[in-house]
Amino acid sequence: MTIARRSVLLALALSATTSVAQAAPSLFFSEYVEGSSYNKSLEIFNPTDAPADLDDYAIAIYFNGSADAGATIPLSGTLDAGDTFVFADQRSDASILAVADQTYGGSLFNGDDAVVLLQNGAPVDVIGQIGVDPGSAWGTGGVTTQNHTLRRNTSITSGRMNGNTAFDPADEFSGFAVNSFADLGSFGATEPPPMVAFGSCGDPATPIHAIQGSDDNSPLQNEMHVVEAIVTAPYPGNDGLDGLFVQAADNERDSDPQTSEGLFVFTGDSDSLSPDMFAAGQRIRIRGQVSEFNGLTELKRADQAAICGTGFTVSPSLLALPFRDTTAPEALEGMRVTLNQTLTVSGTYTLGRFGEVVLSAGGRLQTPTNAVPPGVPAQALAALNARNRLVLDDGMSTENPEPVIYPAPRLTALNTLRTGDTVTNIDGVLSYGFGDWRVQPVTAPIFDPVNPRPTAADLPTGGNMRVASFNVLNFFNGDGQGGGFPTERGADTENELNRQRAKLVSAITAIDADVIGLMEIENDGYGSNSAIQDLVDSLNQASPRGEQYAFVDPGTPRLGTDAIAVGLIYDSSRVRPIGDPATLTTTPFVTGNRQPLARTFATAEDGRVTVVVNHLKSKGSCPSEDDPNAAQGDGQGCWNLLRSQAASDEAGWLASDPTGGETDNVLVIGDLNAYTQEDPITAFAQSGYSALLKRANGTAATTYVFDAQSGALDHALASSALRSQVIAAEPFHINADEPTSLDYNVEFKSASQVTDFYSPGPYRASDHDPVVTQLDLAPAPRQ
Repeated sequence: MTIARRSVLLALALSATTSVAQAAPSLFFSEYVEGSSYNKSLEIFNPTDAPADLDDYAIAIYFNGSADAGATIPLSGTLDAGDTFVFADQRSDASILAVADQTYGGSLFNGDDAVVLLQNGAPVDVIGQIGVDPGSAWGTGGVTTQNHTLRRNTSITSGRMNGNTAFDPADEFSGFAVNSFADLGSFGATEPPPMVAFGSCGDPATPIHAIQGSDDNSPLQNEMHVVEAIVTAPYPGNDGLDGLFVQAADNERDSDPQTSEGLFVFTGDSDSLSPDMFAAGQRIRIRGQVSEFNGLTELKRADQAAICGTGFTVSPSLLALPFRDTTAPEALEGMRVTLNQTLTVSGTYTLGRFGEVVLSAGGRLQTPTNAVPPGVPAQALAALNARNRLVLDDGMSTENPEPVIYPAPRLTALNTLRTGDTVTNIDGVLSYGFGDWRVQPVTAPIFDPVNPRPTAADLPTGGNMRVASFNVLNFFNGDGQGGGFPTERGADTENELNRQRAKLVSAITAIDADVIGLMEIENDGYGSNSAIQDLVDSLNQASPRGEQYAFVDPGTPRLGTDAIAVGLIYDSSRVRPIGDPATLTTTPFVTGNRQPLARTFATAEDGRVTVVVNHLKSKGSCPSEDDPNAAQGDGQGCWNLLRSQAASDEAGWLASDPTGGETDNVLVIGDLNAYTQEDPITAFAQSGYSALLKRANGTAATTYVFDAQSGALDHALASSALRSQVIAAEPFHINADEPTSLDYNVEFKSASQVTDFYSPGPYRASDHDPVVTQLDLAPAPRQ
């Protein structure tokens, strides 16, 4: 295959017809990968007997049921007859990028987006139905376009050219689990390797170090080989890894420290072998085909084995974080390892879904721009973080394991594992997959809950007003009368809404604030059936003091055009609003940044503060690289310019007393989608605002965990006049440190886990921690 490789392509403003058929055979999609995070890829196959000029082809993506292409990406190069071309997100897993022929830095598809292969502007293959929003995905069960890999059945010889008809992927595709991309780039390659003689125990065999080699990939890939080695860890059963690890005896190792002596043997594709036929300590002889799966060297298609003895042991190797570099563990891949370190839990995002915990040395991983300035310092910390992470796996390959074994005896709503907890006694086999080095356990690790759940916002007593910000994670209440589900975001059913509402009410009650700024509340107005009225009614029903909560009505039908908005609620028994509500509708707040909402509040003694709640543009859905809002490689992500413009404009607007509250005391709160040392926070500082979240024990404050890195996206910033009246500002760590699976959602959980993982208490009510500020406001001077 001859391919002109590019690292990035720009989205072009092209449109495509959806009904023109091509008479001659053409290329078609042979594999579709819609995986976690940025793991998005498309494999294209040339079924013709002639090379194809890819300059004639493009990929068009129709987002969220749109009838118009939101991105059209031209292809480039030449695709030989019978060969494949792999197109991928440039931020995909390394194993995808290793086979990618062309990558893209803009937004790619999700499960509800139609994907079209164009030839000279006309469709030759369509995944999905153009102009139709299927909800979350097309298809059902294990063959859907969301969180799955779809591989074209080999009986298919041409594409589906009509994108206007109903689409069921099961008609032409087979489904595979999320992040399954081992066969990417190999459609049509079915010729088996030559067979080798099995022999008998003690006969010559291929050393494992020869199979592993000194590079990332095996030099013997796709060849059949026989190995004779010690079983270190079998993982049998339907939920296990469906294979076993073997390792060379100590006296059979070579002298090269760069070549591993361990190997995984996959038996899931074997007709005669399974891991429950073997036990640790056996010496076995086994034959299989050398392969690379998600970056792990293994034997597959094992067809013959013999037990050559029992009672053998191997010496474990010492593993330590941080690694010298990200490839250093390659020399121990597949080998028995032990860690003599106390490690910290840095991430639990996939704990409930895949039984995984991300660990690090020296404390939890910090988001680089939360701890150091953007640019070179952030790049250096990002590189260190990449070397300082290790996944503690559970020895299972199943999704949604039951039970989730960490922490022992099992994860429940009352037996949690929090980011910041520590772990010792890590002993297992070093494996690799889905972009991470991981230890498959042989003995049970020991967790120490050194980061216990807080029961109340830990702030000094005193003062006369408490203000909080709280991202309520898409609180949508359907039609407000028990129907209207599923909603555009948030709860899919009334039952989920009830579960979500109970947790939010518990959390807001525990915060016990006088004024609360909300983010991600449904932007459906301020009527009796609105989401904000629903939340206020629920708080008042739960309050022992009666109907004291009220909300700020900005005087407009909605606040901006986004599906979500910010909001302000307050305890009318303790504070009163002054002046008028105010918002900004200038350019930085038209799209992306949500309109802010400001209101001045006063205490009984007439201490005043103007509170303005914000929700700036996230770092996702990035524009093309030539856009000034594209990521600049300095650690701040995309849309940084738009967020910074919003911060500068807002500071200038606030200086004009937009609420008429007659006070210079201003508190900026909310989800700024910018970490502590990023430009939007700096822009507020340059306008005289002080960031109130401080370092504790040398570590920057955190409110959010992403990719196992902790940072503060949620902030409280005080004007110069207010700064001396601030007693304290602290995150209330009830959400970000908790496993995602303990939230209100019921998907990806067994019937028992729907109950066991859920508590109506405040923990994991959202993915962001509230930020709580205690004020001691002086009475306003008399006019």
